[in-house]
Amino acid sequence: MRAQTPEWESSRAQEFIAARDVGGLIRWARLQRGWRQADLGSAAGYSISTVSRLETCHRPGGDVETLRRFADALSIPAETLGAVLGFTGPPRTRVATTTSPDEEDPMRRRALLLRAAGLSVTTPVLHRVDEALAVLPGPPAAPTTANLLAHFRRARTLFDAGGHSRFFAELPGLLALAHAQAENAGREAESYVRLAACYDLATEALSKVGHYSAARITADRSNTFSELSGSPLAAASSARAFSIVLRHEGRGATARQVTLNAAARVEATGLPGPSEAAVYAQMLCTCAYTAAQADDRDRALEMINDAERVVARLGPPADRQPAFTVTAATVALYKVGVLWSLGDAGTAVHTGSAIDPRQLPTAERRGRLHTDMARAWWQWGRPEQTAHALLAAHREAPAEVRDRPTIRGIVSALAARHPRTDGVRELVAAVRGVPQRP
Repeated sequence: MRAQTPEWESSRAQEFIAARDVGGLIRWARLQRGWRQADLGSAAGYSISTVSRLETCHRPGGDVETLRRFADALSIPAETLGAVLGFTGPPRTRVATTTSPDEEDPMRRRALLLRAAGLSVTTPVLHRVDEALAVLPGPPAAPTTANLLAHFRRARTLFDAGGHSRFFAELPGLLALAHAQAENAGREAESYVRLAACYDLATEALSKVGHYSAARITADRSNTFSELSGSPLAAASSARAFSIVLRHEGRGATARQVTLNAAARVEATGLPGPSEAAVYAQMLCTCAYTAAQADDRDRALEMINDAERVVARLGPPADRQPAFTVTAATVALYKVGVLWSLGDAGTAVHTGSAIDPRQLPTAERRGRLHTDMARAWWQWGRPEQTAHALLAAHREAPAEVRDRPTIRGIVSALAARHPRTDGVRELVAAVRGVPQRP
């Protein structure tokens, strides 16, 4: 479904209001925006299970404050919320005027404008990626292994630095070169490993900016090539990327099984070297986060604790060359995500506060630390700390705030609900790319 602003006076919305179907209205509004349950939960500060319970209950219980937070995240007008709850009559149909409803509400208009402003990745750039997934362009260089590795390292550097626009501009050429190199090498196992790695990187980036339909295509191709390679490490990397797509599709249980199966395959190697152990630690982190997103608390905490034990036995990253760079700091970062996903905001903040951002290897990871802290603060009901955490993320990696739909949802909610809170005005200006006046 193409994301769009819900039309609250549409016949479909009015059906939910007339039936006093609060859960149905919230689910409809979420789908209209193109959000998954995790996106709404993040914007409102609740777990996926809470969103699911709310949406599947015709007349949910609970306090009005909880419903208001979901309504604010979805920009449901106060009169519409009151009507569906039965506190007021149905919203009156407005006579058409030259002034739109959003212009009548400056705070709401600000939040809506914010969603459209500041994106670093333009539609034409993503369209060219879509076209390349249908028909590959010619390779930008001779299809040698050296050229492919050089292009891959450049793409990885752009992604790690948050250079999403340039990354996607160069992605079609990278994929074309990877395919050409595989053909040139006679489709040997290592060429399939490299092909899968290119598609894994594409999947991670496409998911980050919310282009999920393309991410599903790249994830499927990565799975195919990693299986052809016969490498359990390549298969684990593909499973990790695939799990991101599955979570965004609302298929948390499937994502959990995919990552568990991949982790078991890596473990079955006996972990003979640091590369295998590092990949296993990474997969445990991914399994933990996936379990937390599915509200499986015991499994999530067990897996993240196992990851801590595995990484403690690894040497420094300089002494090994694994498919993933896994350190105690990166595992701790995953733990922050696990904890806020489980609704334990206070412990998430405590854990994240102990991480030195300088120990994280890339701007993307440092930005992720601050956005995860923002999610935890937001879940805890602390708008000022949320704003300052997002400002810190923007300083490290602007694209982590500007391009991720869930994070932009929090910024929009801050702008709508807490426009005068310290840091919010500066944050909104930063996300929209508007320089502030001194």
